[in-house]
Amino acid sequence: MGKGGEPIRLLLTGGGTGGHLFPAIATAEALCRRLPGTKVLFVGTRRKMDTTSLAQHGFSARAIHCQGLKGKGLPALAQALILLPVAFVEALWYILRFRPHLVVGVGGYVTGPVVAAARILGRPTVIHEQNSVPGLANRKLGALATRICLSIPGSEVFFPAGKTVLTGNPVRRQILELAGQLQDMDVRVPLSAGMNEEWPSRKIGDKVTILILGGSLGAHRVNELVVDALTVHGRLLPAGIQVIHQTGAADEEWVKSVYEQAGIKATVAAFFTDMAEVYARSDLLLSRAGATTLAELAVLGKPAVLIPYPFAADDHQHKNARYYAESGGALVLVERELTARKLAETLAELVGNPGRLQEMAEAMRAKGRPDATERIVDVCLEIMSGNKV
Repeated sequence: MGKGGEPIRLLLTGGGTGGHLFPAIATAEALCRRLPGTKVLFVGTRRKMDTTSLAQHGFSARAIHCQGLKGKGLPALAQALILLPVAFVEALWYILRFRPHLVVGVGGYVTGPVVAAARILGRPTVIHEQNSVPGLANRKLGALATRICLSIPGSEVFFPAGKTVLTGNPVRRQILELAGQLQDMDVRVPLSAGMNEEWPSRKIGDKVTILILGGSLGAHRVNELVVDALTVHGRLLPAGIQVIHQTGAADEEWVKSVYEQAGIKATVAAFFTDMAEVYARSDLLLSRAGATTLAELAVLGKPAVLIPYPFAADDHQHKNARYYAESGGALVLVERELTARKLAETLAELVGNPGRLQEMAEAMRAKGRPDATERIVDVCLEIMSGNKV
């Protein structure tokens, strides 16, 4: 730790998706609460979402020139390889300037050069693996990292023996607070000041609200399937279903228009910044199977229909989904086998069976790890204090 009362300096790295960013923010906030005066620097990508989200939480951010290697064609792969030494030098510079006591990598290609530079400079490092199958960067960094925190049991087989700690996946503080409220209440969380009046407060058991999430960047095929299921095959579903749909920027206006023409009560946005609000009003989720989303659903006890992204590296989303489905908390639908009619039938079966939804909710909650963030902070503090975790 810092010497002589010096504030702790934590350097976080990762990114590429909101799924990497949100757990990093949760970890940084928890460490700041545990040790007031902690200084945080995030080294990641130049994505607007990353810089905006970090600024909202008061954290400084820097970007390095780095691109992913996996799944690239020859020209793009060559460019990414050329940039690697540049990214490594940039990472060295930021580490030497910031002088962190600890470097924590949360996944994504940008993690590689930063964690490698940290180890060259003798800084202790922690990497966190969110998925059931590690990405290329974390898999390679396993030999360098001081400690490896895991979200899902079974992923330890990809890393050196003795280095892993099963912690779970960090969940944003607002989600944890909501989870506590929902467990203590039989009524939906009241509308906050200024909230859209088209979402009235209502009791559980009233008309079902389905929340559709395609990830932080949206999912066009999921959007197509859902829109067709609710419009073309809408007669299969009970009347009065309410819809909250996160579409991604490209599909927002199109999805809004189709729902309006079909007379479906829907709130549509490219991206929801306050997920606690929309989670609070949802009874059933239809989602991709990103690790962070699944961790949030488990903590909240939200039943889900999962459509894993079929092109995820090593098919990790499908394996993520199976972990939560094996106990009955979620259903997994394979995109290449899925039709809009089949999706409508699946939703109709669940919406028409409140008892089944409740059983799924309880099974999902049993998979939740609400203490994940604090456990990762424990690992970080013990490493910085020189104790073996």
